[in-house]
Amino acid sequence: MAHEPSSIPLGALDAARDAAIEAGRIALGYFRHGGKTSAGVSYKEGGSPVTEADLAVDRFLKKRLTDIAPAFGWLSEETADNAARLRRRHVWVVDPIDGTRSFARGDKDWTVALGLVEDGAPVAGFVYAPVQDVMYEALPGGPALRNGMEIRATGHATVERARIAGPGPILDAMQAARTPFQRMPRIHSLAYRLVHVAEGSVDGALASGRAHDWDLAAAHAIVAASGAVVQTTSGQPPAYNRPSTVHEPIVAASGALAADLARMLAAGPVARAAGHKDAIAGL
Repeated sequence: MAHEPSSIPLGALDAARDAAIEAGRIALGYFRHGGKTSAGVSYKEGGSPVTEADLAVDRFLKKRLTDIAPAFGWLSEETADNAARLRRRHVWVVDPIDGTRSFARGDKDWTVALGLVEDGAPVAGFVYAPVQDVMYEALPGGPALRNGMEIRATGHATVERARIAGPGPILDAMQAARTPFQRMPRIHSLAYRLVHVAEGSVDGALASGRAHDWDLAAAHAIVAASGAVVQTTSGQPPAYNRPSTVHEPIVAASGALAADLARMLAAGPVARAAGHKDAIAGL
């Protein structure tokens, strides 16, 4: 079957970039460097926090992006899911504040993550770090950019001496297995962690088996445009806009390094630390 041509409205992605920057400014209104946010904080089922700022940014982006492209679906961490998105070819996939815990305590490693998915694959992404005023982006067929300048992943091919960022338990397990890598400081926003691969400041980034579409889609587009890959432990790119938004453990790195890291995350103590379903089941 021939692939249907893309039908992204003219100017929609430029407007989406502007919306991500404006969303960051809204969030900064509640942010306190090194201190507790001025926003009210509540907790979802399962204990993850959500602030007034998350909800304000979510409302702004939903209205702005729906106005930009009324035919597109919508999926956001802070909006009740609507199965109508499954019938849409294009879906905005949004995390209004990725790294809410960091945001709430006054740390700087949080972002606004805005991705566009087409037929289940990410085709454009914007990851904006408001505290640093840094925009990472990728448009269909274009390079990965950081504040308008092209960026590329390192292409580091082996775990040996690779600079790896990821959740503490995974890196602890890798170190316990005497894996010869360089452990990088924790980056709490997963989208921000992944785009560090795109800019070459880390060689590989890892995510446990609890990431959702909104944590990944925007950064996935940027990493892919930088020459690296985002893949699951089975070696496949994650698919988006499915009934379930939850993913198995994820690796972002150059192709060869990604394959090695994926194998590590799929078996043994590292897999258990990553929350791999087969490891949890004892398989």
